[in-house]
Order: sequence, then C-alpha cells, then structure tokens
Amino acid sequence: MAVRIRLAMHGYRHNRIFHMVAIDHEARRNAKPIETLAVFDPRVKLGETQKTVQWSVDRIKYWLEKGARPSESAVKLMTMVCGLLKQELEERGSSTVRG
Repeated sequence: MAVRIRLAMHGYRHNRIFHMVAIDHEARRNAKPIETLAVFDPRVKLGETQKTVQWSVDRIKYWLEKGARPSESAVKLMTMVCGLLKQELEERGSSTVRG
C-alpha cells in the first residue's frame, strides 16, 4: 500500500481546519486516514497574533522514513511553518520539494 502525507479539509465554509494525514494514495480527500499527523488552523483567533499548528514531528519523520510521499501542499506547510523537515525531504530526493 502506497502512503501519502496530505491535507484533509474539515469545518464549515470560510472556517476551514486542515489535518495533515497519512493516508492510502488512492483514497479520497476526506477519507478515514491511517493516522492524523497535524492540525493546521489558518484563522487567527481573537486575542492571538499567530495561526495555530499542532503536529507530531516524530510521527511525520516515521512516515517519511517508511516511504510515504508528501503532497506539494504538505511540503509547503512543513517548510513554511518550520524548515525542520526540508533537509530530510531534500536528502530523500523527493520530487515535491521546492525552493
């Protein structure tokens, strides 16, 4: 089974929350994932100055080591929030890594 790391959309229109999930590559966007790796809320809440991202770096690294291929949007989120995984993705020679 080929596994992808990609974003699943949840929530109401204009109030979306994105889950970064490990999922079978043939499954639809919001299908039941193998594992939820991160939660990204792009909206800034009242009284806060930053967007919220909660993720498990250990589990993301685990899936990357097992051969999971991240989608372009997942790579963009990982490198935008913290470049922590960019080096690992470049070492693996992933075709989805961008500058």
